[in-house]
Amino acid sequence: MIPWAGIGLKIWRAEQPPTSKWLNHPKIIALLKSVPAQSSKSVRLRGCLGRKSYSEIMKIIVRFGCGAIVALMVVQSGCQASAVDQTDVVDNYVRAEMTKQRIPGLALLVSRGGQVIRAQGYGLANVELQVPVKPETIFQSGSVGKQFTATAVMMLVEEGKIGLEDPLTKYFPDAPPSWKKVTIRELLSHTAGFTDYPKSFDMRRDYTEAEQLKIVESIPLAFAPGTSWSYSNLGFLTLGILIHKVTGEFYGDFLQKRIFRPLDMQTTRIISEADIVPNRSAGYRLVKAELKNQEWVSPTANTTADGSLYFSITDLAKWDAALYTEKLLKRSSLDEMWTVAKLSNGRQNSGHYGFGWFVVTKNGHRVVEHEGAWQGFETQISRYVDDKLTVVVLTNLDDAKPEVLADRVAEMYLSGTVK
Repeated sequence: MIPWAGIGLKIWRAEQPPTSKWLNHPKIIALLKSVPAQSSKSVRLRGCLGRKSYSEIMKIIVRFGCGAIVALMVVQSGCQASAVDQTDVVDNYVRAEMTKQRIPGLALLVSRGGQVIRAQGYGLANVELQVPVKPETIFQSGSVGKQFTATAVMMLVEEGKIGLEDPLTKYFPDAPPSWKKVTIRELLSHTAGFTDYPKSFDMRRDYTEAEQLKIVESIPLAFAPGTSWSYSNLGFLTLGILIHKVTGEFYGDFLQKRIFRPLDMQTTRIISEADIVPNRSAGYRLVKAELKNQEWVSPTANTTADGSLYFSITDLAKWDAALYTEKLLKRSSLDEMWTVAKLSNGRQNSGHYGFGWFVVTKNGHRVVEHEGAWQGFETQISRYVDDKLTVVVLTNLDDAKPEVLADRVAEMYLSGTVK
């Protein structure tokens, strides 16, 4: 809280245009610092003033001069114990959890019904250069990117170019015989028997798409398709190759054309460490309690459809808003993606997975969510579907637990602790 008591009101009595002398007064600076310019956070002021952002406060100052400052300060003082500072509960929690987990930087998005109510950066996007996180800061997606791959596949299903019950051998005729029983539906829901990257997979080698496919084909299925559930990055890697085969386009180009550009998601793209990417954050890991940079991987390892995207919370707000509409997919397709896929015995899979989303219940609330982890980044998107509340947490630390933060922040909003 900012200690307003004891401020010399006589300093502000003169009704004159603002001057640098009083704009630089410590109390004014403190007021403006309480509403960071790089965030969407605002201060709730009493009476008809409502919530005011940094830019709005500055407009009031410029238009009405010193008298406005006095009014703002008095109002701020009178609101210290009211709902005004409920958002500080979120701030305090996030900062404390970042310290506990030793997270360098974090971006938080909270939206209701597709409308942003909080977009805030915390900490550092780049520790070496001391660059702060802001809403435009770009993080790596990790497996949160799988929902975009799944959406692309469902677009092709709606267009009749792919069938959910189609066997993989329809598109990969040279695949092993065991793939004849694997369907697109099973790949999307991790029930195909596919596994993860083998220990022999060299993340520092540039594999071609054909070489990646050969590696996947060489690995025996872990179980009969449709009989069990096991999370598989290689399954979604294969879906990216499938999109390429069906459309003739690299899956990343397909996402740009059909999802990112139509939604004006200007920062979202395939990872490229070679390109100049404004607002890109650095990824970190802890080694014997010491912060280190992320480990390097090959360029092609950063292009697979299991989660190799750049994005920001500003773009994910647009993504979230689109999911309330049919801009990308029919409602029936979205509902199918957000329904736990069933096994061949009719039971729901043990992972509670739909298509590119986990489908769970938390404290009586239905949630579709996903976590991501890759190259020094951990991410989480949680959509409380029936409550129309979405919380996104992006961090730049390997082994961080963004789902812990997302769950607690959601609880604050759902309980009414924060409006």
